[in-house]
Amino acid sequence: MTPTVFIDGEAGTTGLQIRERLAGRRDLEVVSIDPEKRKDVAARRALLNSADAVILCLPDDAAVEAVVLIDNPAVKVIDASTAHRVAAGWTYGFPELPGHRAAIAASTRVANPGCYPTGFIALVVPLVAAGLIAPDFPLTVNAVSGYSGGGKSLIAEFETGGATDAFRPYGLTLKHKHVPEMQRYAGLAHPPLFAPAVGRFAQGMIVEVPLPLWALPGRPSPEALRDALTAAYVGEPFVTVADAAETARLQVARAGAAGHVAEIDPEALNGTNHLRLYVFGDTTGEQARLLAVLDNLGKGA
Repeated sequence: MTPTVFIDGEAGTTGLQIRERLAGRRDLEVVSIDPEKRKDVAARRALLNSADAVILCLPDDAAVEAVVLIDNPAVKVIDASTAHRVAAGWTYGFPELPGHRAAIAASTRVANPGCYPTGFIALVVPLVAAGLIAPDFPLTVNAVSGYSGGGKSLIAEFETGGATDAFRPYGLTLKHKHVPEMQRYAGLAHPPLFAPAVGRFAQGMIVEVPLPLWALPGRPSPEALRDALTAAYVGEPFVTVADAAETARLQVARAGAAGHVAEIDPEALNGTNHLRLYVFGDTTGEQARLLAVLDNLGKGA
């Protein structure tokens, strides 16, 4: 029989995109609940337990409640919310991390990584593993995302004229829900200082990790950082690292009064599952900036 997939929350931003991506598949069948029964617990329970795979595109509390409704041990669950990303018994769904692809395949409970953590973890994990960043180093993450990451209310605010700002910093309490997974899966002793923002564009994102190379073990060069990232993702179809030639071209792409502006577009990978990583360094080897570009509703969701 053809495997079935139930997207619980298919009317939301992420759910709609997942359904669109699965629409052309002939090796599985997407099953849906009657719109009038979305709040019918019995109807939802029946679908949650009869599908081969369930994808939860729900707020955290609702995702936890949905998992409680599942008593069929054969059902495979992918949770797109934050609820289970650091929970016991759940596999972190980042296949490019060492050992994770096999763990995901064997698991019935998979927590999908957050959009910002996807960029941060992809940049940092190989460097920590190679000893180029110490686990107790005080890391900073600067990032900007399209407003679609904020869900229906933020989308409405930006698209109906309610929002007048072009750039909006948030997470100013320094307690963003993505920080625990960043710390855990990057193997850090302390939470990174996370500075997210929303820009006036719907989809896509840039995640940046600035590094003072003089303070890192062995004072690695930008080339050493790039080499470590390149080696970590050899053979991975969805993660690429910009080589030295492309990096040099971007560093001098536009020279003006404000200096050199790289042509790196947060929307460049929209609609794809791709993640592109960059390493930029100064001429003295004192500093570097690591950048990740991805679609917050693609690879990031």
